[in-house]
Amino acid sequence: MLLRLTCLLWAIFPFVASAQYDVLIKNGKIYDGTGNAWYRADIGIKDGRITRIGLLPGATANKIIDANYLVVAPGFIDVHGHIESGIMTTPTADNYIYDGVTTVVTGNCGGSEEDIADFFRRTDSLKISINIATLYGHNTVRNAVMKRENRAPTSAELKQMENLVDSAMLAGAVGFSTGLIYIPGTFAQTDEVAALAKRAALQGGVYASHIRNEEAKVTDAIQEAINIGISAGMPVQISHFKVSGRANWGRSKETLQMIEDARLKGYDVTIDQYPYTASSTNLGVRLPDWAFGGGNDSLLARLNNPVTRAQIKKEMLQQLHSYKYKNYSYAVVANYAADSSYNGKSITEINALLGRKPKPAYEAETILDMISKGGAQMVYHGMDENDVKYIMGYPFCMVGADAGIPVPGKGMPHPRGYGSNARILGKYVRDEKVMSLEEAIRRMTSLAATKFHLKNRGQIHEGFAADIIVFDPATISDHATYEKPHQYSTGISYVLVNGELVLAEGKHTGRRSGQNLRRDQ
Repeated sequence: MLLRLTCLLWAIFPFVASAQYDVLIKNGKIYDGTGNAWYRADIGIKDGRITRIGLLPGATANKIIDANYLVVAPGFIDVHGHIESGIMTTPTADNYIYDGVTTVVTGNCGGSEEDIADFFRRTDSLKISINIATLYGHNTVRNAVMKRENRAPTSAELKQMENLVDSAMLAGAVGFSTGLIYIPGTFAQTDEVAALAKRAALQGGVYASHIRNEEAKVTDAIQEAINIGISAGMPVQISHFKVSGRANWGRSKETLQMIEDARLKGYDVTIDQYPYTASSTNLGVRLPDWAFGGGNDSLLARLNNPVTRAQIKKEMLQQLHSYKYKNYSYAVVANYAADSSYNGKSITEINALLGRKPKPAYEAETILDMISKGGAQMVYHGMDENDVKYIMGYPFCMVGADAGIPVPGKGMPHPRGYGSNARILGKYVRDEKVMSLEEAIRRMTSLAATKFHLKNRGQIHEGFAADIIVFDPATISDHATYEKPHQYSTGISYVLVNGELVLAEGKHTGRRSGQNLRRDQ
């Protein structure tokens, strides 16, 4: 009698039964992230994981997505971010989500949070829309111990820095990064960097380097990065791989061969790239390194001293000449706090607005005046498209936007922060056929996950985290430009982060299901 009553209740109230899956993606063309050919299948997701892949005609779910034969791929992993501050003010990370990115590796170029454990606690509490892994920065640790001193560390100072690296790795950092063109990292010799990298290597970390020079001395800088990895016994990732300055255009064949030669010798050396011919960094890199020694007060004193100011300007003009540029028109202001009317204008244009003569010496003076008022974030148009495409064709080249989380409408940031992945898939895969769609997705997913030891990420695979995107390869496009950078990518219909819909029907849902990805967790 009880059994009969139970069956009757189930017949009358079928909705009492729980759904088989939380989310079911049907009718998708699965590009699984391995580089293999796509196949048609459904994907069942439960408790943030991919639990079943196959033809699931009778499956039920709380949310069913009909992919309608669009591409279903792992969420993209951006291996080169700078989101420490931006994620705190914009935890929804809209620019990344609209570009299909579900995980960002931050802490690059030697700059990270000093206390990694505290950073993770704050982002755990905040709740975020993307997953975050972080490197620990050399500039961060050197500044904590030595400030901006232009000298080698004492044995006691080196030990302090080693202890900080140990703590960061134990807190879950995935590796150690350097920015050897930035203060104070540029003051460090190779042996110092190698000693600190070894501490990260003991915990299975990666060495990610913004190398010491990306221009005339680029081959020396690449070799230094490789040698540090060999000395420390750890994998090497060379950041935003490029050759800058007109005088160096065409050298990508030479520099890329160095990476391949290292790999043929058995060393785990890989690279990343953003798909643009302009870079973005601060205005201070136009000055010689020694000008910044000792900190801002020392810098201002040198700028106010006619003799040292003249020497600084002389070296700036020597640098400009070595790049084979006639002036500073290639340098465009992204954000200048002292006067926002400069945003979007080149140094040459600003120089003219100030009524100065159209000569490099006067433009150098304009730069020094801007530096004395706090400096600026810049966009530098210094690369050749042929080099960009040649580097992009390399199978061990990942994607890294080298971006933060911009505030829409503020400043004139580099468009890479909005559209790097969509630009590759639209311009370089669909239109110019630099590589296949399968290969591009592999670079953006499993290759990155493997390099940075992001467990159970980067593939459409049963048991893996459900970081998944659905997009139309015929329409996916970037829209951000240098003139109008604040524009989101389009063509991505759905983004799931840890099994929850963060983007649905092309719109951010506001869900904040991201996680901190601590090393080997």
